[in-house]
Amino acid sequence: MIYPNTFEQKIGFQQVRERLTELCLSALGRQYVQKMQFQPRADELKKLLLQTDEFRQLLSSGADFPSQYYHDAGPHLLRAQLPGAFLEVAAFYELKMSLRTIREALTFFVQAPEGLYPTLRLLGIGVQADRNLLVSLDKVVDDDGHVRDDASPLLRQLRQELINRQGILRRQIADVLRRARSEGWTPEGAEPTIRGGRLVLPVLAEHKRRVRGLIHDESATGQTVYIEPEAVFELNNDIKDLENAWHRELVRILISLTDQLRPHIPDLRRAYQFLGLLDFIRAKARFAQQLEAVLPKLGARPLVKWQQARHPLLYLNFKEQGREVVPLDLELNPEARVLVISGPNAGGKSVALKTVGLVQYMLQCGLLIPVREDSEAGVFDDIFLDIGDEQSLENDLSTYSSHLTHMKQFLLLANKRSLVLIDEFGTGTEPVLGGAIAEAVLSELNRVRAFGVITTHYTNLKNLAERTPGLVNGAMRYDPKHLQPLYRLETGKPGSSFALEIARKIGLPKNIVERASQLVGKEKVRYDRLLEELEAEKAELEKRTAEAEKNERRMKKLAQEYQDLKNHLEETRLDVIREAKQKAKLLLKDTNAQIEATIQEIRTASAEKEQTKAARQKLDAFVQKELKQELPKPRGTREVADPKALKPGDKVALIGQEGYGELVSLKGNTAEVLFGGLKTIVKVAQLEKVTRSEIREREKEAARKAPAAEARASSGLDVTGRMAGFSTTLDLRGERAEDALQRIMNYVDDAVMLGVPELKFIHGRGNGVLRQVVRDYLHSQRSVVSVADEHADRGGDGVTVAVLK
Repeated sequence: MIYPNTFEQKIGFQQVRERLTELCLSALGRQYVQKMQFQPRADELKKLLLQTDEFRQLLSSGADFPSQYYHDAGPHLLRAQLPGAFLEVAAFYELKMSLRTIREALTFFVQAPEGLYPTLRLLGIGVQADRNLLVSLDKVVDDDGHVRDDASPLLRQLRQELINRQGILRRQIADVLRRARSEGWTPEGAEPTIRGGRLVLPVLAEHKRRVRGLIHDESATGQTVYIEPEAVFELNNDIKDLENAWHRELVRILISLTDQLRPHIPDLRRAYQFLGLLDFIRAKARFAQQLEAVLPKLGARPLVKWQQARHPLLYLNFKEQGREVVPLDLELNPEARVLVISGPNAGGKSVALKTVGLVQYMLQCGLLIPVREDSEAGVFDDIFLDIGDEQSLENDLSTYSSHLTHMKQFLLLANKRSLVLIDEFGTGTEPVLGGAIAEAVLSELNRVRAFGVITTHYTNLKNLAERTPGLVNGAMRYDPKHLQPLYRLETGKPGSSFALEIARKIGLPKNIVERASQLVGKEKVRYDRLLEELEAEKAELEKRTAEAEKNERRMKKLAQEYQDLKNHLEETRLDVIREAKQKAKLLLKDTNAQIEATIQEIRTASAEKEQTKAARQKLDAFVQKELKQELPKPRGTREVADPKALKPGDKVALIGQEGYGELVSLKGNTAEVLFGGLKTIVKVAQLEKVTRSEIREREKEAARKAPAAEARASSGLDVTGRMAGFSTTLDLRGERAEDALQRIMNYVDDAVMLGVPELKFIHGRGNGVLRQVVRDYLHSQRSVVSVADEHADRGGDGVTVAVLK
């Protein structure tokens, strides 16, 4: 049951009907739209919804389904069933094209893959569109709606004779027209025309006696008359006779075709019902596409469990304006059946209530609804609505009397399968009494276990919902800081009307607002203020939660990037090691073979000096070519570094390196050396003493290799340059994880080569990703003795200190 009778107008469903009517292709579909009604039976409702959902899928798939010639043949069939009557050519054209559409639709569902469109396929059972009848119609009427010349042999003969006679007539009247033009009897640019079904010439009125013939008509001004020349009388008569004969033959054909059609009328009525139903379902599917509507999980019991529900009409209007509707998450179940929504005026309470009413009514009329796909819905037997002003002068009803009349009907008819929707519950009379009556009615509706959505400003109803099982408070969210509605529904707590705050915002005098606060009482003000504070805290918590979720997503992304990079590096390292081992194995094999060959040559030569020297040179050449290694060049006299022999001021070099420096001091087995203005602590065992001649040789060699040395500076060949530019602190702040890791690896390699004892990595605190990257790599290196945080005064855990061997 739907109450009141004006439910569809009040809830907005009449506009839904209008939109569906516009989407229909024919009067057949529009008739179904007007017949559409509320369906309380779950099995029938599920079938209607599946039909719409399957057609929505059909449209979305882009399948070639017929979408033209949805003609309403009802009036034609009504005329055709009368004995002796016949249909006109236009009627047969509509029948032919629409029957073709019916046959194509039936064929589409028959040929569709098994299991696809099962509910729509059932609609075609028992529908017949006789193929022989369609062939007969096609023989008479073509696809442009004209009678075919070969509809019968006689019709074809008459058409050919007509064409011949009309050709002769045109030639003869053209001769008459040429003479009349030459004599100046016709208006300028005159051409033959038709009057009374006969071909005539336009002639100036003053010359009408000069052309022998019959006057059929004259112009509006009387300056021109239309004359049928005497020479074409007989031809015009013949053509008229032929046209009459052609028309008699056409009527005979149409009567015969109508007689052939008449036995099929019962089957055709069913076929056109099928066509109209397809048009109706197609319109519902297109409407669902516009709404982005879906088929929720449907149960037979009353239930509302909607996610992201949108008011259909509001959604379409906003969509045209490029705006977005704030969706609602709503749930009514046996444990929380009645939702009591409170909040400020213009905050969206009434829109939320209308959304529930319109969406549920649409669903039970077989329409898909604008909710998220994981939503659930149930079936109600009744929907009761009390919204707006129903005062009536004729019935002597005030607004509040009208509300009470609705309440009486609700109390008499509502049960556990009813949905009750009441807007501004209890208003229209003295607040205390109105609130008391509303509380009593709400308690009774709850007792009979009815479902419902109720909007109110009354505190006693909020308190009742707070303490009564089956009732639940809801609030329309509001921004107390800016005093603006957010249009979001939140269940579980009541909302404040923010009346005093809104009064202050619009500029009501301060003393008036303060006086109102005193009149309403401290308890009420404290209650509203508590709700306001809760709203503010809720908004702040949501903001922080959103930020935390954002940071968490970012951390997860960075951690995944780091893990992916680590995996990639590990895989790359294994590949490099594997390749290096393979090359080393092959190289070792070749080297051993070369050494064995050299030894064999020396043995064969019985260690003769020249042959032994040649064998050694051959081995050296092999080493240079295959191992890519330059043999150490002989230097001048060189003293082996010895702690006892070294003294400050001596020139020393790192063993195997080209650069040199000056020894500053010695402490046991360690030495302080000045390389290019940079003091470095190195072990004595890594040093060799160089002489002046060797220094000159090194400088000459360095000058010779200067261009190449500059090109190789980044690869670590110029140790002195590296020592001069090396810093023991690496700043990684702002780096991405993969870029930072590459820098760390190069930096640690340089430090180990240069013998730097301690390193610092500045990575900051942040979310800890860079810190984790630094420490994971340092722990994996054998050259690193320890890893720790810097002193709190110098950065704490934002800086990592590493001690090297």
